[in-house]
Amino acid sequence: MARVAALLLFAFTSQAQPINRQAVVERHKVVVTNTDSLNSLSVGNGKFAFTVDVTGLQTFPQHYEKGLPLGTESEWGWHRFPNKEGYRFEQSLREYTLNGRKVSYAVQVKTPGNKEAVDYFRANPHRLQLGNLGFLILKKNGQPAGVRDLKNIQQVLNPWTGEIKSHFTVEGTAVDVLTVGHQTQDAVAAKVTSELLKAGRLKVALRFPFPTAGWADMAVDYSHDDAHKSAIAEQKSGHALLTHQLDTTKYFVALNWTGAGVLAAGRPHEFILAPDRKSAVLELGCEFAPLRAKAAAPTFTTTLANSRQQWPAFWRSGGAVDFGGTPDPRAKELERRVVLSQYLTKIHNAGSQPPQETGLLLNSWYGRPHLEMHWWHAAHFALWGRPEILEKSLTWYARPDVQAVARGIAQRQGYAGWRWQKMTDPWGEEGPSSVGAFLIWQQPHTIYFAEEAYRAHPNAATLKLYQERVAQTAEFMASYPFFEQDKGRFILGKGVIPAQERFKAEETFNPTFELVYWHWALNVAQKWRERQGQPRNAKWDEVLAKLSKLPEANGVYLAAESALDSYTNPEFKTDHPSVLAALGVMPATGQQDAATMRRTFDLIWKDWSWNDTWGWDFPMTSMTATRLGLPDKAVDALLMKVQKNTYLPNGHNYQEGRLPLYLPGNGGLLAAVALMCAGYDGAKESNPGIPKGWKVKWEGLQKMP
Repeated sequence: MARVAALLLFAFTSQAQPINRQAVVERHKVVVTNTDSLNSLSVGNGKFAFTVDVTGLQTFPQHYEKGLPLGTESEWGWHRFPNKEGYRFEQSLREYTLNGRKVSYAVQVKTPGNKEAVDYFRANPHRLQLGNLGFLILKKNGQPAGVRDLKNIQQVLNPWTGEIKSHFTVEGTAVDVLTVGHQTQDAVAAKVTSELLKAGRLKVALRFPFPTAGWADMAVDYSHDDAHKSAIAEQKSGHALLTHQLDTTKYFVALNWTGAGVLAAGRPHEFILAPDRKSAVLELGCEFAPLRAKAAAPTFTTTLANSRQQWPAFWRSGGAVDFGGTPDPRAKELERRVVLSQYLTKIHNAGSQPPQETGLLLNSWYGRPHLEMHWWHAAHFALWGRPEILEKSLTWYARPDVQAVARGIAQRQGYAGWRWQKMTDPWGEEGPSSVGAFLIWQQPHTIYFAEEAYRAHPNAATLKLYQERVAQTAEFMASYPFFEQDKGRFILGKGVIPAQERFKAEETFNPTFELVYWHWALNVAQKWRERQGQPRNAKWDEVLAKLSKLPEANGVYLAAESALDSYTNPEFKTDHPSVLAALGVMPATGQQDAATMRRTFDLIWKDWSWNDTWGWDFPMTSMTATRLGLPDKAVDALLMKVQKNTYLPNGHNYQEGRLPLYLPGNGGLLAAVALMCAGYDGAKESNPGIPKGWKVKWEGLQKMP
């Protein structure tokens, strides 16, 4: 009943009719008229994504290499180079003496064999760029057309249907392409219309790049011809099956097309489809798969129908926000970011694993998920009334291999329960990191997600599904704090790096945000026991009762108790101002003092090095403003004019050259807007983050805790 009632709540207006969702979404179609390498567009389904240039396929990947590259990535597409040197994960471990005992962490240090082992285990496994599917366009003189030969470019992405329509001309001849992605299969399809097909001057080429195994992979490494194998496994009228093998990794690409075209090998690891020249129309389907499919790949007609059915169904589900009644021009830009962030997080963050920070477009950090970022990627799905999408990714935490690694980390370090990995992969392996190994704020996420699931489905089945994960996470969280006998309190650390990654692990203890998150999550874990008729856990209650108070000085909260120079050392006014998350991401828990947090907010707002932050810091700041009753600041934070708060025409949150997109920013934006509209448990007024004078309609959003 609560979810039904929420559908009827809106900001500053009575609404006789539901929001016209299609109108809201379609007024933010993305229009591209040039070859700016940051303007690439994607289709996908949460577990597979395909990113195109202005031709509607991946014709010029090298032109886009320095911008938003033309990626083809999936959840299953991973590879590792052979461990010829026999590196052992144990070589990455170093023992630290912390609070009087030795604890091992997987880090890079200057000991024999450590650096090489760490480098190997950071880079392996890595996510694969599966292939470049593009056009081979010939000019009248027979030479290949380059990106500068394209004229009259007009490309439009319609998020409502997931369709990309591309138009361009080459030497006066038009080419029109309609591109769509299948919503349940790892397939892309296109319809091509051009007289160049009949002239034999427009062909389709599929090329397999080689994995860089580097920090990034832009899908343009065409070297190492002898290090991998590719072949046409079979071909018949209108169909072909290709194989690509790298070491022990092998996958398949199924193609189908209209007409009697022929597929043949071109350059190494390239295969060219030459249409039969009888028609000015070519329909093409392409499916990537880890196993040989028993059925044919979806055709263009099938994929188009699927996209036109599934995307509108997505937009009609869950929540919606309409800023159209507000004359402030910032409202239009905020609505654009909201709409396109929903589209992008559905494509990149809606699978069955925690996503990487750059989704399924390009590799960053070797393509690996970072679990502390999972909240920013996925918590908003439940707040926007789509908990089923969040819960897809939570199945990863239920995998026995993933849990075994988490259990093993805790046991190796002398703790109870499961210590969740930071930098990981589909199998839950721990990626060594001199920073990541000491982070702890990913630990309570599992409890937060379970609570979101329970709020959506408050029944015994939900409790049963998540109980073990909640309990084992809480067991670790209760065993991690160190008890200071002389002060009669538990502390977090030493041996911790806060969310603001500017502090030395060996020296740091009691970071403010982590203290609040620890307290909140252990309390929720106790509620889960009570919901199931179990007594409260005595150890957890002891930690709750004796956990350190939030550190403060001069009337403001510190980043950590060990960081007395939080606001005087310039270095400590960079990176994430995560102290704000202690009341913003987190609700009031009884630990925070509102006046102290307001002074902290004002100081950070005025004196932080905002150019040295990251994309999710702006929605984090907005959430704090909302909970402090500062709606104007909530909007100002979301639209702050800082490079890393840039939202490109395609909706991506740009950071810098090496990180041209950053999905935690998009997910954080959606969480912040849900909080602004629907509010939070115990809020005394509706729409707490909406400025006076704004007329905003919303429906289907859920309160934050």
